[in-house]
Amino acid sequence: MKKLVSLVLALAMSVSVCLTLTACGGEKAADYTVGVCQLMEHESLDKATEGFTAALTAALKEAGKTVEFDTQVAGEADLCTTVINTFTAKKVDLIMANATPALLAAANATTTIPVLGTSVTDYNDTFKGDIPVNVSGTSDAVPFDEQASMMIDTLGLVKGDLVGVLYCTNESNSLIQYEAVKALFEAEGIVVKAYTFSETTELQALVTAAAGEVKALYVPSDNTVAANDTIVGTICTENNVPVFTSYGGAVCYASLAIDYYALGEETGKMAAEILLGKKTPADIEVQTLVPSVVYNSELCAKLGITVPAN
Repeated sequence: MKKLVSLVLALAMSVSVCLTLTACGGEKAADYTVGVCQLMEHESLDKATEGFTAALTAALKEAGKTVEFDTQVAGEADLCTTVINTFTAKKVDLIMANATPALLAAANATTTIPVLGTSVTDYNDTFKGDIPVNVSGTSDAVPFDEQASMMIDTLGLVKGDLVGVLYCTNESNSLIQYEAVKALFEAEGIVVKAYTFSETTELQALVTAAAGEVKALYVPSDNTVAANDTIVGTICTENNVPVFTSYGGAVCYASLAIDYYALGEETGKMAAEILLGKKTPADIEVQTLVPSVVYNSELCAKLGITVPAN
């Protein structure tokens, strides 16, 4: 009987220890679990996620804590809700929503789990001026007036020239940017035409049509275009049409854009403060970064564009 009792106690102790480990494999369970919903795969969003995970991991390590990430790429806006629902069911400690559709899905799914957005242009517009108390994050907004001026100066645009703006109608952040640059260009007498699409299958024909009409093409921080921008770059370069993007990338002759890895890092630092109990999302203002000017000297030479000396 004593042996039986000892065996039962030993088993009970092993179960107790096992519950503190991950799958009884000897690895201690993480202190926090964070769900990351990324809208789709492309360089800017990928960098933001990388910066976020690196900064949060480092900040928690310094505090003697660990974190487990459940990172999922939705692929399209409609699937963000499915991804977010897995996080709420799992009761993660925090959700990072990478891009506007992911942020909206997260905000609609929970009022209790802290939600941080990144790669989102305008939080006030996204939430109609009423940002939920459990939501904050970082914005990839850039000064549109400076972008328009940069294109006008470097391309020698004059009154009557036609500039195309390419974006996906499924992305509200792109519409915001289109309306902003349209007003700025038109104030200088430059004609603006929107080239919009809802399915990526439309993109090649649309860009081909634009390249035959415009003097230059402006691309806002549109995730769908960014994920397929090699199509845009190839067609426009063949037709000697310069492309200016709001998010950077190899297809543009120039850009005034933020560093998306650094944007993710700032979001990761916010997440650490929330998880460690130092702040709540309501305590944190949405942050933006100072953009930098970048010229693609090789592409400029091919298109006959002179890079300013400064």
